[in-house]
Amino acid sequence: MDTAARAEAIIDLAAIRSNVAALRKRAGNAEVMAVVKADGYGHGLVPSAAAAVAGGATWIGVANVEEAVALRSAGLTGPRILSWLAAPGERWADALAAGVDVAAYSPWQLGEIAEAAASRGTAARVHLKVDTGLSRGGAHLRDWPALVDVALSAQADGTVTVVGVWSHLACADEPGHPSVPRQIEAFGEALAFADRVGLKPEVRHLANSAGTLAVPESHFDLVRTGIAAFGLCPVQGLSDAAAGLVPAMTLRARLALVKRVPAGEGVSYGHRYVTSRETTLGLVPLGYADGVPRAASNVGPVWVADRRRRIAGTVCMDQFVIDLGDDPSAEGDEVVLFGPGTSGEPTAHDWAAATGTISYEIVTRIGSRVPRRHVGKEAG
Repeated sequence: MDTAARAEAIIDLAAIRSNVAALRKRAGNAEVMAVVKADGYGHGLVPSAAAAVAGGATWIGVANVEEAVALRSAGLTGPRILSWLAAPGERWADALAAGVDVAAYSPWQLGEIAEAAASRGTAARVHLKVDTGLSRGGAHLRDWPALVDVALSAQADGTVTVVGVWSHLACADEPGHPSVPRQIEAFGEALAFADRVGLKPEVRHLANSAGTLAVPESHFDLVRTGIAAFGLCPVQGLSDAAAGLVPAMTLRARLALVKRVPAGEGVSYGHRYVTSRETTLGLVPLGYADGVPRAASNVGPVWVADRRRRIAGTVCMDQFVIDLGDDPSAEGDEVVLFGPGTSGEPTAHDWAAATGTISYEIVTRIGSRVPRRHVGKEAG
């Protein structure tokens, strides 16, 4: 660890490449879209996308136009990029100028997209989304014919080319959940209707990371892999290693202060931890402003001096405390919050279990004050 760093997140780009390569094998004949929204799930937008492409991803997925444009501006010209979340008045022209595919959930979105395309004298590449049971984005099945009709009209006008039809699974991370086959069936119905009226998309995509790993019948032409590309398996009962994945992020810090205190000392705000005997306390310079959940108070696992410990007391904005007992400790000693788990250190899954959330949130919430150090660039 850099001796000048209080804390850092190490991002293993070789792991991302390896994960995407493993997901390509899982996907069979389908292409792989690596989803790098939210700054690459906290791993870094541009480096993560480049590593995913090196691993075999032919598509990149992002939530919004700004993320897509940032990737193009950084020189990522090879893969197709799909941006899928928009509000009225979206910057469609910026997306089209950058050669980005966009998603449409409703006629008003198609209208705005077509208008932006007409002003540029080009046709927008559009993926129509149907809601097959997540009840989030996308046209409800009863509204699907109307959306397809508007798309066909825009396509006839030369302002839109429908290149994709897609949806999203709600419960693919729960093996055997009855909603999964129902959604696949509903997606098939939407595709059949589109085909009957003459809509011929290049790609049909439904599978997320969990679908890619556990529901092969959901693969169609393209799978969208988000958290799995970063080495964290979302499928219940399936470990990262069993899925062929390696977690790419390690979050670590150095002890900023070490001190002996007597028994009965209250620790941190609210004295939610009280020392049971004379002990050594260590101060870790990371807090909830850096993405360490305040819910980790008294339960967050850490790795210090080759053993696991828990946070002692309340997580503060910039720091937390650990009880080191009588083990030899000094300022500058390394504290690992989470990593791949191969050396005994906690994983993002462990943190999620301790704080009542999911591994996605653990890695994505690591804040900008924590520098990212990307390694593994030399690995092919």
